[in-house]
Amino acid sequence: MTADIGHIAQLLDATLDPAQHRKAESLLKVETLKPQYSLTLLNIVSSDTLALKTRLAASLALKNFIRTDYVTEDGKYKLPPSEVAAIKEILVGLMIQSPPNIQAQLGDAISMIADSDFWKNWDTLTQELVSRFSATDPKVNIGVLEVAHSIFARWRPLFRTDELYTEINHVIETFGQAFVQLLVTTDKKITENISNKPVLKGWFQTLDLQIKIMYDMSCHDLPPIFEENLASISELLHKYLEYRNLVLETDDDTETSIIDTVKADICELLELYTIKYNDDFSQYCQPFIEKAWNLLSSTGSETKYDTLVSKALHFLTAVASTQSHSNIFNNEDVLTQIVEKVILPNVALRESDIELFEDEPIEFIRRDLEGSDTDSRRRSATDFLRKLQEKFEGPVTTVVSKYINHYLSQDKSDWKAKDTAIYLFLSIAAKGAVTAAQGVKSVNPLVNVVQFFEQHIAQDLISNDGVEPIAKVDAIKYLYTFRSQLSKEQWKQVLGPLIQNLNSDNYVVYTYAAIAVERVLFLTNDADVPMFPRADVEPFAKELLGHLFKLIEKETSPAKLQENEFLMRCVMRILIVIKDGAVPMLENTLTHLILITNVMKQNPSNPRFYYYHFEAIGALVRYCAPTNAALFNQKLWDPFHQILVEDVTEFMQYVFQILAQLLESSPSETISDNYKALLGPLLNPPLWETRSNVPACTRLLSAVIPRASQAIIEGNQVEPVLGIFQKLLSGKKSESLAFDILDAIVNHFQPSILEPYFGTILRLIYTKLQGSPADSFKMRFVRFYHLVSARLEAGYGADYFIKQSDQVEEGVFTKVYPAFVLAETEKLARPVDRKAAVISLTKTLCDSQAFGQKFMKGWANSCRKLVVLLANPPAVTSGSGDEIVTEADVDDIGFGMSFTALNTCKASARDDFPDVLDVTKWVKEYMAAANQRHGGAIEGFISQRLSPEEQHAIAQYIR
Repeated sequence: MTADIGHIAQLLDATLDPAQHRKAESLLKVETLKPQYSLTLLNIVSSDTLALKTRLAASLALKNFIRTDYVTEDGKYKLPPSEVAAIKEILVGLMIQSPPNIQAQLGDAISMIADSDFWKNWDTLTQELVSRFSATDPKVNIGVLEVAHSIFARWRPLFRTDELYTEINHVIETFGQAFVQLLVTTDKKITENISNKPVLKGWFQTLDLQIKIMYDMSCHDLPPIFEENLASISELLHKYLEYRNLVLETDDDTETSIIDTVKADICELLELYTIKYNDDFSQYCQPFIEKAWNLLSSTGSETKYDTLVSKALHFLTAVASTQSHSNIFNNEDVLTQIVEKVILPNVALRESDIELFEDEPIEFIRRDLEGSDTDSRRRSATDFLRKLQEKFEGPVTTVVSKYINHYLSQDKSDWKAKDTAIYLFLSIAAKGAVTAAQGVKSVNPLVNVVQFFEQHIAQDLISNDGVEPIAKVDAIKYLYTFRSQLSKEQWKQVLGPLIQNLNSDNYVVYTYAAIAVERVLFLTNDADVPMFPRADVEPFAKELLGHLFKLIEKETSPAKLQENEFLMRCVMRILIVIKDGAVPMLENTLTHLILITNVMKQNPSNPRFYYYHFEAIGALVRYCAPTNAALFNQKLWDPFHQILVEDVTEFMQYVFQILAQLLESSPSETISDNYKALLGPLLNPPLWETRSNVPACTRLLSAVIPRASQAIIEGNQVEPVLGIFQKLLSGKKSESLAFDILDAIVNHFQPSILEPYFGTILRLIYTKLQGSPADSFKMRFVRFYHLVSARLEAGYGADYFIKQSDQVEEGVFTKVYPAFVLAETEKLARPVDRKAAVISLTKTLCDSQAFGQKFMKGWANSCRKLVVLLANPPAVTSGSGDEIVTEADVDDIGFGMSFTALNTCKASARDDFPDVLDVTKWVKEYMAAANQRHGGAIEGFISQRLSPEEQHAIAQYIR
């Protein structure tokens, strides 16, 4: 039954209604399983009779469908070939003629298809695009170039590979000549339509896309066709960098004109060429430097020019970093001009900045934080100044210090002047990168950051009256930036006043205070010892947490409650630092976190906030559950169960990880009825279809199996568990996870239970080993082998493995053992894995009949491998509890579509043989006992199968 257009259109409309969207999304999932669902969506997108919002929703649904259902992890099509061909045939033309908002979604879909198909399985695409270029219609060109840009922009963040360069060369050969010709046509049409606003704007939009595509095509190497035409291309870029036309100017101070957008993109391209191709581009650079200077000197402070100013500053920063051009700045008069005409106008607070501070405080914070707003004027001016200082430290410090002193000498009521002075000081005092973990690690030796704080800033931090909120923020930000430069004694003096600023009624002030407190608690020395360990933090943790929860919970709507991720990050950090010091306030803290969970789940809207939120719950579970398991089970089960029942997909992966951690942290070896009830749904195959669920579900199932092995056997669920193993093993990205399940099974199921299945398990693994297995897969197989081999007393052992292997193929073990087990064992890095290998090899040498009687050469090679491992015997230590727990880099996480690990809930390296404390001593005792048990046979094997040197090496372990 094919998907129905009318029905799907209704469901798409329902997804836009907050009251219906969960149910509608569930019903849409059913539709995705029907034939030609993607083509139905394309029909909806192309329909002129349906509402634009419906068509837009269809384009978004198509993008998500392509992401999850177009190809497998291995790049094989999930759809019938006819549907794949139809999608490609329709999609390009449809994108070209669609409105801009739909174009953006279809562009993403094309980019995803290109990830798997372009260029080898879609080698006609660039020719098709070229065939659609128009010498007369800019709208057609805009559509075509949007498609091209959506594909080529994929190259920007990628590392160089032969495959990537082959793809880029294909594009240059099939697209490059026509593209350059279109550039000439575009220039001509702009000149011809100088007064025709609609047409002129269309051709300028065409030009802007062409400049973006020039960047795409040049991001790895300078294309020969650009290199050959670099003089004329430079002439064209220079023409449009100084182009003016009142016809396309905008009246609104916030609306950027297409001309300024083009200029900004030209500056971005110039930056690339200056950094990457200076040898070729250097001869053309000088006019651009002068033009960028003129632009910066003459452009107004209106926000519509912000991107242009930022990009021009980036270009000059690139120029300052080159050997060939940087010396033009090495002059005190020039530096003075730069500070006066470029730096000061762009670091000074504008009315628009103050409005943002007051009206959209969270947006102000996100833009203002170091490293978060690469296109802001302040950040770009700072980067330029720091680059100049890197090159000419003394002169820059001298020139800027004059202006700092000038602004500080103004009337005390002039807080804007002081803000400028502090920002200038921040710019010249920091050397090198400002890191997220440590702030400024190296400072300009010509300034004193502590003295500057004491003389000019400390009072603003401490005072409660008469201090402007922005001055407060400047004081807190100063501490945040230079946090590594203060000693612990200095921090002790300012930490109290810093925390007091959480009581401010100003949103930006209390948020910045939370940001600074969180980063200080994260601060460590070079030996990774925290500056403020738990003993320092515990005395004020309860009050601090209470205040943070009050600030978070004062907003009651889901969107507003989770708006401020910085507050929740501070909560998370406190709980990580105090560890089980949270026990006295555990019930209260859990109550707050559960309340927040229940509000958020109605409409999860800020992935950063809820990531920190679940890390906070994870920290409580990790450190407090061993002594409070019953409380956690009582408090968490109902809200977590509701998340699963209501299918809150954004939260499910976090819930599974926390439940796994809770189970492992609970002291009892038994399992609650709640977890037993969860086992059935956990083994339900559809749950494992959502990519982000797979690692989390694996984590939970691996934690459940040890506690529920008997329930699994009694419930006839062994085969479903092994079915999950098989599914995981079949995917390239999940094959290593398959061994997490398998290891848990072998550790907790008797051989008699696995006897009917073990041959099939090995057949699946050996099939993958026959191909080109990843190193990670080979290592997991070696770990699995040693686990089975070492569990001799449980009924497994090397001989069991050999017998099961012979059922797959007679003699296959003799191929696998030397090629993988012996070859890879030394590469095992974790002490627990090396320990298992030592135990495995020792038991093989002492008790395997096959190795003793048939595999003499294998016995000798195993003995040699054991001696190598014992030369540096693995020592397994249990965690001290003082390890540093970092959070994921949330800016790099593809929330929702990919798995996000909770670091507080990561599985610790499990020691499968905890009774063996001293590995060397255990080997000696085991080998001596085995030799006696077998009537001296082990010593006989040593003397018969090893060289005299090898005999001497192993002898110490048997006598």
